[in-house]
Amino acid sequence: MPQAFAHPQGISTGMTSIRKSPPPVWVMLATGLLVVVVALVFARLAYGLILPFMRESLGLNYQQAGNLGTAAALGYLCLIMASGVFAARWGGQITIVIGVLLTAIGFCGLSLSSHYLLLVVWMTLLGFGTAFSYTPTISLLVGWFPQRRAAVIGAVNSGAGIGMLLVGAMVPYLQGAFGDSSWRLAWGIFALAGMLTAAAVLLFLPNPAAPDAVQQQRTGIKAIYRNREVIRIGLLYAIIGSTYVVQAIFMYSFALAGGLSPVVAGRLAAMSGILSIFSGPLCGALADRFGRRRVIQLLVFADLIGTGIPLLWPGLPGFALHYIIIGATMSGLFTVVLATTTEAVSAREASIAVSYVTMFYAVAQLICPAAAGLVIERSGGFSSAFTGSVVLIAVAFILSWHMTPDRLGGSQPAKIM
Repeated sequence: MPQAFAHPQGISTGMTSIRKSPPPVWVMLATGLLVVVVALVFARLAYGLILPFMRESLGLNYQQAGNLGTAAALGYLCLIMASGVFAARWGGQITIVIGVLLTAIGFCGLSLSSHYLLLVVWMTLLGFGTAFSYTPTISLLVGWFPQRRAAVIGAVNSGAGIGMLLVGAMVPYLQGAFGDSSWRLAWGIFALAGMLTAAAVLLFLPNPAAPDAVQQQRTGIKAIYRNREVIRIGLLYAIIGSTYVVQAIFMYSFALAGGLSPVVAGRLAAMSGILSIFSGPLCGALADRFGRRRVIQLLVFADLIGTGIPLLWPGLPGFALHYIIIGATMSGLFTVVLATTTEAVSAREASIAVSYVTMFYAVAQLICPAAAGLVIERSGGFSSAFTGSVVLIAVAFILSWHMTPDRLGGSQPAKIM
């Protein structure tokens, strides 16, 4: 085993750990990857692919569809900080298990419900589950491998691409095989996957030994909230994250409206998923080699181009280029942004900074899907909504040029207002 990935001495012996010795590194990373697939892809991103069939079956309009996406974002926002406190008190492992089980319950509810208000409840529960699953998974694994945090984040985030590959292939197949009931079956399959993943976390994702973690998390919180660099990163993260969710929800429908068949559009989404599998690790390596700020600038510019192409070329070539660019860049962009966040403050304050910038992301996700759905409904098309996305991404590109230059040889906290 490479020294950088060697296990630290000791693991937590609290109620949330059931092993006396840690499992192999690849098993821990694979389990973390499964959590990302369930909590991020199935609970958040897959909704965009299921939406056309779910909307038609239930008679939902686009504003209602956007509101369901907002419900998930609201659930995420409500518990994102609470999940950190819970993990600090009871351990990351049990926090993740609770989160994954919450998503499983939400999937079951969605597969069985038809009433709009119930759908809102279940989508909100998916947001709760994501909040208790994703960030604690990243923090737990970084706790095991602090010297390779960027590599760990990139490896685990590749689960987003794998999950989109699976969903992009599965949803059109289910639609062709089962017709109107296909979307219910898809949610049911997600529920089963959630329950199996919760069991895997209990078996293979123990807590690292961190006796001083709680005390460290109480240091310098106000300073982090006023850290100019962290605020800039948070604003950038909010824009790229929320516009990505908007395209994840509505780009598939835009492609169908542009004349693509469900199978072709699903294959494009699957292709995008394949590319994103490699995006996180590759972009992380590039950031280590050429500097995080430069790579962020390049990736945000690519996001700008990829989002704008379907507006100028709303046919198969335009949508194909969109999915290629987004697949090749977005997972890597999220990875580099999170790694940059941990370097904007001292090491012991990194988890607080990540939670803080995630709050920016969560607030934007609360607003943008519903706003995009309303714009699509009122304008009678998708162009206006994605034009707004392009404008926001252009603002993010400007923000990327105001980030603090990379500091080699260690990180020091940026200026405080």
